[in-house]
Amino acid sequence: MAGLSLKPYMPQSLTWRATLILLLPVVILQLVVSIVFIQRHVDDVTAQMTDSVLVELNYLLGEIDSARTLEAARLVARDLGPKLGIRVTIPSQDDMEEGYRWYDLSGGPVIEALRAGLPRTIAIDLVRSKSSVHMRVPTRYGNVDLRFDRERVSASNPHQLLVLMLFTGLLMTLIAYLFLRNQLKPITRLAAAAQDFGKGRHVAYKPSGAREVRLAGLAFLDMRDRIERQIESRTLMLSGISHDLRTPLTRMRLELSLMDESEETEALTRDVADMERLVNEFLSFARGDALEAAEPVDAAELLRDFVARSERGGLPVSLARCDETGTVQMRPMAVQRALDNLVGNAVRYGSHAWISLEAGKRSLTIRVEDDGPGIPEVQRDQAVKAFARLDPARNQNLPGVGLGLSIAADIARSHGGQLRLGSSSAHGGLRADLLLAR
Repeated sequence: MAGLSLKPYMPQSLTWRATLILLLPVVILQLVVSIVFIQRHVDDVTAQMTDSVLVELNYLLGEIDSARTLEAARLVARDLGPKLGIRVTIPSQDDMEEGYRWYDLSGGPVIEALRAGLPRTIAIDLVRSKSSVHMRVPTRYGNVDLRFDRERVSASNPHQLLVLMLFTGLLMTLIAYLFLRNQLKPITRLAAAAQDFGKGRHVAYKPSGAREVRLAGLAFLDMRDRIERQIESRTLMLSGISHDLRTPLTRMRLELSLMDESEETEALTRDVADMERLVNEFLSFARGDALEAAEPVDAAELLRDFVARSERGGLPVSLARCDETGTVQMRPMAVQRALDNLVGNAVRYGSHAWISLEAGKRSLTIRVEDDGPGIPEVQRDQAVKAFARLDPARNQNLPGVGLGLSIAADIARSHGGQLRLGSSSAHGGLRADLLLAR
């Protein structure tokens, strides 16, 4: 049954789905009521009106058949026909074919009723004229053409009810759609606020709408506040720990500087430096971009400044491509922190780093490539986890605690994106794509 699924053809937005749910029953109901009611109405009215006309037709034809001569029959038709509202031609002259137009709702019932009341009828033509009925009937003096007003056998405008129902249905549907859109607007605002929060943007949001929507909005605000408080608490706690750890480390460094130089003091100095670096990395991982507000930034200009600053610092970095992006909402310090980690990994495990910026309609891709050993595909998911150390792919003798890629991935997620790892086809090393939502 998968091949018969209508899901691919259904609208994606909530507004259009709700409109379809509202409109479809109304249209089906109106079609059923219109077809059944109007058809029965047309049949009943046509039958009643045709019965009275058939009485007059049978009387006129009987008088014509009882006339002794053709001239007498013509005199009967001339005198009696106008009184009955029927135009008679004896004998018939032009060819006549039976039929009615496809949109003529009462055409079929009219022909059926006339034939039932006058079985000897040869043809009934409703096409030749919209306002009259043409009949050909055999008599004693040959075929006779009869013509009378169409409104005598059927309602003049049987489609008026259909038009009225259609107009009323469209009007009520429009009013219901406007009301429905107003009810769905709070849901759309809630979705936009949640999406902005997922991209690391704190936008003002006030719950509104129906009770259930307001409850969902209040739950979202409560969740957002808890997450922000948790991030702030984590940052403050680890900042305090880092500060507390730096104090004894500084004291140890000072004491080592006052001691005579020896192999033991040099080893201890290196250990203290490693401990300070580890503390800084832990703090950077914990801080992320929690303390920075999103702001409009020219991403292309930010990347060019970063590359220029890196080159002045002596890093082997090149800007391979830089699309113009215009103003984008982001946390510039956090993005630069992610670039520091990605470029640091690239030049640590390779000899050069290449950076490029590709701009899409909904996202930006900052790509960092190197010519190092890369990371095997089976280990790439593990590589972005905190404290991950990959033996086969990366040299364990190099400094680091496995937080660089994790910090970059965390910053990408806070911008509504992600960090993707792959192989560089141009340089043979690792390719790290930092995707940021626009």
